[in-house]
Amino acid sequence: MPWKRATTGYAPSTVQCPPVLPTIRAATTLSVNETSWLKVRQPNTVWALRDFLSRANITELDTNAYIGNGTDENVMPNIGIAISGGGYRAMLNGAGAIAAFDNRTTNSTGQGKLGGILQASTYISGLSGGSWLVGSIYAQNFPSVQEIMMGAPNDFGTLWQFNDSVLKGPAELSVTQYYNNIFDDVNGKEAAGFNTTITDYWGRGLSYQFINASDGGPSETFSSIANDPGFLAANTPMPIIIADERAPGQLMIPSNATIFEFNPWEMGSYDPTTQAFAPLKFIGSNFSGGTLLDRKTCITGFDNTGFVIGTSSSLFNTFYLQINNTDAPQRVKDSISQILLKVSQENSDISDWPNPFYGFHNETNGNAASKTLSLVDGGEDLQNIPFHPLIQPLRHVDVIFAIDGSADTSAPGANWPNGTAVVATYRRSLFDSSDIGFPSVPDQNTFINLGLNTRPTFFGCNASNLTEPSPLIVYLPNAPYSYSSNVSTFDLSYNDSERNSIIQNGYNVATMGNSTLDLQWPTCVGCAILSRSFNRTRTAIPGVCTQCFNRYCWNGTVNSTAPAPYQPTNLIKSSGGASLLNPVSFAIAMVLAAWVILFT
Repeated sequence: MPWKRATTGYAPSTVQCPPVLPTIRAATTLSVNETSWLKVRQPNTVWALRDFLSRANITELDTNAYIGNGTDENVMPNIGIAISGGGYRAMLNGAGAIAAFDNRTTNSTGQGKLGGILQASTYISGLSGGSWLVGSIYAQNFPSVQEIMMGAPNDFGTLWQFNDSVLKGPAELSVTQYYNNIFDDVNGKEAAGFNTTITDYWGRGLSYQFINASDGGPSETFSSIANDPGFLAANTPMPIIIADERAPGQLMIPSNATIFEFNPWEMGSYDPTTQAFAPLKFIGSNFSGGTLLDRKTCITGFDNTGFVIGTSSSLFNTFYLQINNTDAPQRVKDSISQILLKVSQENSDISDWPNPFYGFHNETNGNAASKTLSLVDGGEDLQNIPFHPLIQPLRHVDVIFAIDGSADTSAPGANWPNGTAVVATYRRSLFDSSDIGFPSVPDQNTFINLGLNTRPTFFGCNASNLTEPSPLIVYLPNAPYSYSSNVSTFDLSYNDSERNSIIQNGYNVATMGNSTLDLQWPTCVGCAILSRSFNRTRTAIPGVCTQCFNRYCWNGTVNSTAPAPYQPTNLIKSSGGASLLNPVSFAIAMVLAAWVILFT
């Protein structure tokens, strides 16, 4: 069941500060919280990793003996999953990949399946549409994607209902009730003395679809994930949400924009500009120069989960500019109009946060003199896959599964990825002063000409060729395996059939149609996971892994000529296996799960 939190409403609250006062820390290390959590998480990943690798059939290697009990850090791989932005398309495509990686998904742990990778992962990052998926799952205490799709067994049936768009609200409420609720929530925050923008309305709307359809989860905070029983026991990966800073006076977001992350304990940036973190629970408190000016009074509740994922996707909040074309109450329309009068049209997509880094790192932090911190959609710098938190050297991630649901191509084959997000991160890494490594990748024309945007590709296979340590990237671009999932980023409504088809296609992207396009695909995934481990332990690469790397690793070939118009066709004729929504198999799985709980 979802873990229930105390209801305090959307407006941040004034509370007595804890005995140990919250402070701002320099981002020269991981937080104490993350370091402590990692010590618990790693042992929890061993069983799932061993189980997956035993099914991956990496011949010439006894994977159980190689992994052992998981105590050798040189052996144990550190896995990250990154889910791109791209609206509902990216969210649903990412959901399919997560279902493929989840050993709770029906039929995901058979020979040649990918179930267990999720349970073996340490980190999962989301950006914009990807943040909706991450935020939604963690707000419900980490159910499986299949459970949410089925609406069972824990009453998830009102989540992910996209028949009625975020502009109309859930079926349970009239449009008037929906907007009145949102207005009251946002107005309450403003009455409490905090700035509000369209992102507040946007975040509250998203919350009805992804957190709680009845009231939008007004008290659900991202920092409260740290107290969820499953996360507290390190039974799930660590979630991270990404947003970009819009510096004062900026209209266009540059490629070197400061990237902020939200995790269950903190909000901040490892970039050399801000290079600091603040305790997320107490964002909104009066920080100056790294300490509290008021040592008795703190603010909690500013980090509403809907506001966090709304911040990461604030590019889309401009949909609320269409408010006059809806049946919203006049007071709501007037309120949004008043907000627009306060800021220029160009600034309508910002999200205003109290700046906890006021007066901190004045020599590098260009926003140190401002009391507010303006954040925008994490993909506005073109880095639409949230690699940034996972390539931080402090986190020692070995392999990143990059789920790309971007819309880079134009008609006739519009809204498919062409590697732009990967290229953007690579190019930024070339000028990064933080010793961040990222493997070489080709230009976008090469992605299309070589078909790297229609099938999985590994980047960074030869670690000895890298100037800085870097994870191996398993690039999984959205492609039409079983369904043309290239819906527009700005489509806001989907019936259940469309929703399920896009999720199923995402599942097929991750599994290559349940290995129907390559029976050896799970083996190759296992080899990718162990690649950096092999390097550290100087283990001879198994012959089957060499075959996989020859097949999936980008070999440096470039073809930058202008490609023909991109117009892909479906890669498989059927779903490539049992549907994620097969009610019979799902019911059997639920019965078996209940039997195990009751009798073991």
